[in-house]
Amino acid sequence: MPNVPSNKPYLIRALHQWCTDFGFTPFIAVFVDERVGVPIEFVKNDEIVLNLSLEACHQLQMENDWISFQARFGGVPRKIMVPVTHVLAIYARENGQGMSFPFDPSQIRDLHLADASENVPEKPKMVRPSLKIVK
Repeated sequence: MPNVPSNKPYLIRALHQWCTDFGFTPFIAVFVDERVGVPIEFVKNDEIVLNLSLEACHQLQMENDWISFQARFGGVPRKIMVPVTHVLAIYARENGQGMSFPFDPSQIRDLHLADASENVPEKPKMVRPSLKIVK
């Protein structure tokens, strides 16, 4: 069956609902690259763990392609944007129950490079500016 959409965003939403319904704190582990909008100072080994509880994040939107919300990091409010493709796992903080997802960063990079090459027109060649000494 070609072009079957991924079930990953549906599983993420279902596990988030399960955590919320039973009083657990939903966490997601995310692979971080240039497409992920998170505070870089909290990223370790190209990964970050985010708290998706209703108390920790505001304006949470979990769509098929993106997870977005606002949260405070060190008291500073930040807008967080995570592509669903970059979610490594979702789990309950209290007991670790949840689900991890297969992930290959090289496939993601190849996919983004292919997308970028199709959507970006070729840049015109720029002439490097130069300065002259005038006496």
